[in-house]
Amino acid sequence: MAGGGAAAGRAAPGARGGVRIVVAGDRGTGKSSLIVTAAADTFPINVPPLLPPTRLPDDLYPDRVPVTIIDTSSSMENRGRLAEELKRADAVVLTYACDQPATLDRLSTFWLPELRRLEVKVPVIVVGCKLDLRDDEHPLSLEQVMSPIMQQFREIETCIECSAFKQIQVPEVFYYAQKAVLHPTAPLFDQEAQTLKPRCVRALKRIFILCDHDRDGALSDAELNDFQVKCFNAPLQPSEIVGVKRVVQEKLPEGVNDRGLTLTGFLFLHALFIEKGRLETTWTVLRKFGYNNDIRLSDDQLPPPIKRAPDQSVELTSEALDFLRGIFLLFDIDGDGALNPTELEDLFSTAPESPWDGAPYKDAAEKTALGGLALDGFLSEWALMTLLDPVRSIENLIYCGYAGDPSSAIRITRRRRLDRKKQRSERNVFQCFVFGPKKAGKSALLNSFIGRPFADMASTSEEHYAVNAVDLPGGTKKTLILREIPEDGAPKLLYTKDSLAACDIAVFVHDRSDESSWKRAADLLVKVASHGEANGCEVPCLIVAAKDDLDPFPTEIQDSTRVSQDMGIEAPIPVSNRLRDFNNVFLRIVSAAEHPHLSIPETEAGKSRKQYHRLVNRSLMFVSVGAAVAIVGLAAYRVYAARKNASS
Repeated sequence: MAGGGAAAGRAAPGARGGVRIVVAGDRGTGKSSLIVTAAADTFPINVPPLLPPTRLPDDLYPDRVPVTIIDTSSSMENRGRLAEELKRADAVVLTYACDQPATLDRLSTFWLPELRRLEVKVPVIVVGCKLDLRDDEHPLSLEQVMSPIMQQFREIETCIECSAFKQIQVPEVFYYAQKAVLHPTAPLFDQEAQTLKPRCVRALKRIFILCDHDRDGALSDAELNDFQVKCFNAPLQPSEIVGVKRVVQEKLPEGVNDRGLTLTGFLFLHALFIEKGRLETTWTVLRKFGYNNDIRLSDDQLPPPIKRAPDQSVELTSEALDFLRGIFLLFDIDGDGALNPTELEDLFSTAPESPWDGAPYKDAAEKTALGGLALDGFLSEWALMTLLDPVRSIENLIYCGYAGDPSSAIRITRRRRLDRKKQRSERNVFQCFVFGPKKAGKSALLNSFIGRPFADMASTSEEHYAVNAVDLPGGTKKTLILREIPEDGAPKLLYTKDSLAACDIAVFVHDRSDESSWKRAADLLVKVASHGEANGCEVPCLIVAAKDDLDPFPTEIQDSTRVSQDMGIEAPIPVSNRLRDFNNVFLRIVSAAEHPHLSIPETEAGKSRKQYHRLVNRSLMFVSVGAAVAIVGLAAYRVYAARKNASS
């Protein structure tokens, strides 16, 4: 594999058509002289206190990317402007004077901490200016001087000494700064451990698999040549291929086998390039395969933001689901019908990280006894990710090998408003908001849905999800997502107009042994129903009477039945997590969601509003009929009058 820096530079995301380098440091350290000498290739005799933005010639460096250098003042009155410039920088050059040790100390006592305070997270190049004035009686190597500082401040990309007066290493200063932006080390390589970073390894593994056309676990000579042409627009000579494999085999025997270069050898080569300072080679490869500086697929590899109405959702298509069933079987190495944690990690080993390691996906689906995911659980996690973050879902499909048009992987559902008119939902994935007071049994309901055993759990104030497939009569399946809404989170949720738009059905859980729990659940039901009536986003609602194994409070049955009848919804569904008696509650939730015109609660205010509209409409109708009679009567009179006049 040969180098190809220019291609990498031109494709660099984040450069915004050029690299902006801000030079900062104590007064008198040589900032302005350094900039003028780099731009004009001559040492200036008179330098103004502060230079205007200075652009270097485009052909100064191989990448041919425009470089603009921003001079700064370190005076107190210009501190605000300095902060603004630093925040806009792609890279920062921090200067000290080799003949003034105090300016070196100021790097670690002021400048580097100041960058952290301002949250300037860009590469930093530390530059010792005025090398020609350094006291040679007490020489210290640059490594001795800078090693402790670089250990403390990992954002330092490199250090260099220069002399503008004698024109020593001046162009190199801004070359290293530009290179740090276009080909940064930090995302690729752990300097301390001297190894490729995990995300880099995962991206290179995906690239290796994409280039291994015959899927034999090695890149043959032909596949290596195809790779070289794709990335660097130039073929490899047979002698070069032999040379590459010889270098790998000498250092790492398992890096080459009789079929070609293995993944281990491929990764070794890239680590070798980086150690030798040829980061542009690895970055060229990554960018040719669509990666950005964060080593994720760049935006142009993904569909644009998905436009949909608030009451529309996003689901995977049958094409994407078929692909997922295929890779599930492919990675179920032991054939036990489930992906254990190791197999799941292997499946996502070509993604930047496993997408389900954190909230809200972690522990959202049913696990097997050994902690794996059966097919229903696996597809349920994908359904949840597609509903909450469809672009991320598509991104991870691509990492896992989905080769179709990204837009063919998802579909936008019909608006729920239209579903109500049609009296039927076509959705395959339903989201249910689970409301209720603390300790009512919301979390227990979610846990029972994904097969967790009963436990006396502490009340939680955080939202979390549970997702699973629900078997319907006739052998079909729908996916149900339960989203627990903490009691104190309900007011905030209902604060915005479209807050219920994503909700296909709402469930209100109460502890039937606790009268206070019932009253708070009923209050939440009224609030949600009122919000839906006021904003035109009515949702079907069900009441769940939890803890059916306990004695209900004396009037629980009468109270809850009366409320359900008054509001025109189904009678409360009793469940007991402790007794594992769920009364088909999840099937009933899905059935209610499939018929979005039913189970819509009506408040007294809503009924009064409807009655008022009916009266108004009736009055308008009477007025219209009266007006019509009057018009007909007037017409008849005119005919009568005309005939009378004619006869006379």
